[in-house]
Amino acid sequence: MKKILVVADPLEAFKIYKDTTFSMMRELQKRGHTLAACEPEHLQWQSGQPVTAQVRHVTLTGDADAWFTVTKEGREALRSFDAVLMRKDPPFDSEFFYATHLLEQAEREGARVFNSPRALRDHPEKLALMEFAQFAPPTLVTRRPEAIRAFHAEHKDIILKPLDGMGGMGIFRVGADGMNLGSIIETLNQGGATSVMVQRYLPEIVQGDKRLLLIGGQVAPFVLARIPQGSEVRGNLAAGGKGVAQPLSEVDRQVAEAIAPALAARGLLLVGLDMIGDKVTEINVTSPTCFQEIQQQTGFDVPAMFVDALEAALA
Repeated sequence: MKKILVVADPLEAFKIYKDTTFSMMRELQKRGHTLAACEPEHLQWQSGQPVTAQVRHVTLTGDADAWFTVTKEGREALRSFDAVLMRKDPPFDSEFFYATHLLEQAEREGARVFNSPRALRDHPEKLALMEFAQFAPPTLVTRRPEAIRAFHAEHKDIILKPLDGMGGMGIFRVGADGMNLGSIIETLNQGGATSVMVQRYLPEIVQGDKRLLLIGGQVAPFVLARIPQGSEVRGNLAAGGKGVAQPLSEVDRQVAEAIAPALAARGLLLVGLDMIGDKVTEINVTSPTCFQEIQQQTGFDVPAMFVDALEAALA
């Protein structure tokens, strides 16, 4: 039996019918581990003392509404837990950045944190892709409007997105006619103050933006294809995309297996690899999701695969 601390958004805000962190907690409790939870704002580090958090020890009830009860609460050192799961949703803002520093200090004191705080900092969700450019579409990261225009002139049909977006927020498509390119650059780039990621548009998006799950260096056997609906260019579930689980293709497997070992070796126990067609478009490390959608549609127990990997890492 292990003591597990989950650092996440407020439990009261969880949509448990689809929430991945909830599915992890349910599997952990099923195996006899004890659960506690806190939010990043509850982390505290005072000189000469270990990193602590105001935590709530919780038991899952099985009820759809009142889904947890608090059995005890108080301030505890993170090193007193067997594992700390960092599951705070993006955005990766300054406060997230500072939280990784407190979690890294907790590691120095003996805590085991997943995903590794340093790895979270070293793999910003959009930029991490660039290390594996051989698997990615043509991609540009820049603050220079003229560079974006040159990229558009070369590739004709492009996608523009902010580096700190999530759930499809702030994603634009500009076709060969360049319609609205200037306005979109102004919106995203803010006069050169903000970096923008630009990628060649991949028409395979109509078959879905596939979420592959890399768990403990292994790739899950099913993916969730998030298919854009109507006139929408974004497949993100948060933007109205339809999630359809499907078996991992041979190409998916080859790409994932080429990337997974390197990421796992850096302390990334769970990675969400996004692919359109045979191209990787993002590498998500902060709080990857889609466990429940895949499990509900295929019967494959993703939370069990994750907890197996966590238990193996702790052993």
